[in-house]
Amino acid sequence: MKQAIKDLIAVSHYYGRNKNYIIAGGGNTSYKNKEYMWVKASGVSLADITETGFAVLKRAALAAMSVKKYSSEPAAREAAVKQDLLQSSLHPENNIRPSVEASLHALLDYHYVVHTHPALINAFTCSKHAPKQYRQVFGKDVLFIKYTDPGYILYKEAEKQLSVYRRQHKKDPQIILLQNHGIFVAADTIASVKRIYQRCMKAVQQKIKNSLQVKKTAVAAKASGVLPAVRMLLTDDKGRICRVRYNTLIKHFAAGRKNFAAVSRPFTPDNIVYCRANPLYVNCSGTAAAIVSAFKKGLAEYRRSYGYDPRIVIIPEIGIIAVEENYKNADTLLDIMEDVMKIAYYSRNFGGPRPMSAAAVDFIKNWEAENYRRQVAAGRSSSRLAADKIVVITGGARGFGAGLAEQFVRKGANVVIADLDSRAGRRKAAELNRQTAKNCVLFVKTDVARKKSVKHLLEQTVLELGGLDVFISNAGILKAGSLEQMNDSVFRLMTEVNYSAYFLCAKYAAAVLKQQHACKNDYFTDIIQINSKSGLKGSNKNFAYARSKFGGLGLTQSFALELMPYKIKVNSVCPGNFFNGPLWSDPEKGLFVQYLRAGKVPGAKTINDIKNHYAKQVPAGRGCEVTDVMKAVLYIMDQTYETGQAVPVTGGQNMLK
Repeated sequence: MKQAIKDLIAVSHYYGRNKNYIIAGGGNTSYKNKEYMWVKASGVSLADITETGFAVLKRAALAAMSVKKYSSEPAAREAAVKQDLLQSSLHPENNIRPSVEASLHALLDYHYVVHTHPALINAFTCSKHAPKQYRQVFGKDVLFIKYTDPGYILYKEAEKQLSVYRRQHKKDPQIILLQNHGIFVAADTIASVKRIYQRCMKAVQQKIKNSLQVKKTAVAAKASGVLPAVRMLLTDDKGRICRVRYNTLIKHFAAGRKNFAAVSRPFTPDNIVYCRANPLYVNCSGTAAAIVSAFKKGLAEYRRSYGYDPRIVIIPEIGIIAVEENYKNADTLLDIMEDVMKIAYYSRNFGGPRPMSAAAVDFIKNWEAENYRRQVAAGRSSSRLAADKIVVITGGARGFGAGLAEQFVRKGANVVIADLDSRAGRRKAAELNRQTAKNCVLFVKTDVARKKSVKHLLEQTVLELGGLDVFISNAGILKAGSLEQMNDSVFRLMTEVNYSAYFLCAKYAAAVLKQQHACKNDYFTDIIQINSKSGLKGSNKNFAYARSKFGGLGLTQSFALELMPYKIKVNSVCPGNFFNGPLWSDPEKGLFVQYLRAGKVPGAKTINDIKNHYAKQVPAGRGCEVTDVMKAVLYIMDQTYETGQAVPVTGGQNMLK
């Protein structure tokens, strides 16, 4: 790889990973030599771009576009320009679409061009006084371009103004400010690009007199009673992620309609592309029920006015709520809306905010290029059954629970790992988060045998993700022993963890699922208990465990009868022996060791004797695996007719009668 391209990638990462400059994979960078220009492809994120993320364009072909006559009809013109840009590629067969501002990059006679959208800079470019104060703030050698619709029209306007600038200054500008859009910085080295950016940011900062330190503020507890309703009212059959955020900046703009008016209209194209043109403001306080009622009314009015649903909802007592297909997209919306608030707040230092005009908003709404960029950057959600679902797994840090968490993450779900072991839980969540690009894995320390802890688990799930789709009650313990060996404290502990805890989990999970059903009564959800083959028949010298699992099936059947009217299915999965997990294989506490000590298998003298004994009892000839259980879980989720069932996954060892 050429050093120049390495430098291009380095400067792309430098700004792409800093939210003060770029959010949502926006912005673009380029490098050019005499023959070619490398420019970021549309929809590619600067934060993690590689050499393949740049379109390589022939500069001669780009120059030819500048003199070509295109249609005056916008749609036909933009389609032709897009096609010519693709054909200017050195490798058009790769179908890599250049960034929408590629033509502007080509105009500047410097090796490197970096275009970003810093909130601090846009506080100026989106202000009323920007056209007459830009030289005063940034210096004389700056080109300011009044708002022009993106694409070919902006390119031609920039070309015209650059021609004037060159006649006056005998060189190209290194700074171009685009009204209501952002900044271009150009130089022959990335070190120079960084120095210019620092100077620009400092120039604006020095003019700001109302600096605001944004401090995180706790989201009101009543949000857990509001978010599931918001999520369901803004969802489809697949579900959505509902994220909420609150801080001192949000508090200011949510304080009343007068303050909200300053952020009720978009400032930049990104505001429209990602957040839609207008957020929904719900002017209500009080109980969660009162807020939900006000939201329903406001949503109906919003739909009548705009013909679509909002992506951003602002509720004074709760904060900003973003509803999107996946966790990453929802977080992006929150970041962009916070940027809108920063722009509105700081633009008061430059004559006050200047939002985009109605005509400009309409153009962006219908502009195919920006919609394409959002689709590529966001990624398309999978149609798989578990994709984007919100799944809680108790006992999710190790064993079956950890295996199920891994399976759900691979299938695109958001997973909450609930476990008493904080170290293992955080480690597993971090490991799985590295494997998912769009969704998230959370860890919540939970003692499933304690009401307060289980209640906290569900509240955190709702506050972080907005609701719940599948609750898997998996946490359990097993201590084998004969009547002679078993003591009453161990017996009670297994009952508490394996049986009573299932009741607590179902109780608080059902409360959330009922909230969702009240707003969308055709939406099916699941409570799934990971039971055992020991719940299907007695277990020699393992009666305490079998007792808790038999009872669990009774709870499943009873819960199913009660909750099916709310479209909440309740089922159990009864796995066979999971030989490879710590429950069986732990060298100190595993069941192989326990059963050997308890003399459960007559004549067995080693752990291998125990393992071979149990393997021979399975017609399939092996122990149960996590993938076997996952197939049963997915079957339960997929169907909408069965509830109250105990699904055996035992390799034929247990056959229902």
